[in-house]
Amino acid sequence: MSDSTTWKLSLFAPKPIVQAALLAHDLIDDWDSELVIAGREVAEDQPDDWVLEGWYPRKPGNAEKTALAGLFDGSAPKVVVEKLPAEDWVTLSQHNAPPIRAGRFHVHTPDYPADPELIDFTIPASQAFGTGQHKTTAGCLEMLGAMKDSGVAARNIADIGTGTGLLGFAALALWPRALLTLTDIDAVCVGVVEENARLNAVPMGAARGEAVMIVADGMDDPLLQVRGPYDLLIANILAGPLVSLAPDFAKAISPKGSLLLAGLLAGEQEDAVKRAMHRAGFRMAARLQRGDWAILWLRRRSTRRPAR
Repeated sequence: MSDSTTWKLSLFAPKPIVQAALLAHDLIDDWDSELVIAGREVAEDQPDDWVLEGWYPRKPGNAEKTALAGLFDGSAPKVVVEKLPAEDWVTLSQHNAPPIRAGRFHVHTPDYPADPELIDFTIPASQAFGTGQHKTTAGCLEMLGAMKDSGVAARNIADIGTGTGLLGFAALALWPRALLTLTDIDAVCVGVVEENARLNAVPMGAARGEAVMIVADGMDDPLLQVRGPYDLLIANILAGPLVSLAPDFAKAISPKGSLLLAGLLAGEQEDAVKRAMHRAGFRMAARLQRGDWAILWLRRRSTRRPAR
């Protein structure tokens, strides 16, 4: 998203209804990429009351409202439309966010002090996802620590859909001699990642212990392919793309390499992703659940087995 005016559309409904709408969205191949959606609980003390939110770079018309309403089976909730200030909606949502602790890591905006006893990252509110506030990002940080504790040796790491760069930076902190490749489909993330690298003393470059940033759609980039195979690949994106990318991940990861996945709801989305990864030659190594979100660690089998 750019830093121009953004419009938000909100549909309030019980948790299972919003989750079903998110699942329906995952099955749509021709969804308007400018209409970004997400679901969340209305408040921590209202875990059963959820809202489906959509963000659009201009005033939404009937087409956008109908698209969101069509995700609901039966009678759709009322679509509430509001114009946001002329500032990126992700930045607004992250402003003054409190620090989080996730396993070995402490993540905070510049408004808060560092924690010298943990691996500390300063991640300002920005136009990219991944400040550690969302349960999927925090869960990935926890899982990275668990991988390190289990003896995983990562020498070549890729973070697909990196957003702010946080998960890639965290992996490099745990495996400081690794090669690190960061990618995102959104070009705005390049400047965000470079600034965050500067703030956290993460060197940018192509050598070991340095990070390379690429704008790429999934695994479709020559440099991303040349820098492989990877023995740790991170993808905190969405369930639908994860299913589609399973064969590409299998080609990009070395035998016995690790795959860290998030951005999927526990239940149907998780089951669909697990099936796709199993067919592509991965086996489960560990699982975390944070709220309604599943975080999966998978290992690529050393020998591919035929899909059943």
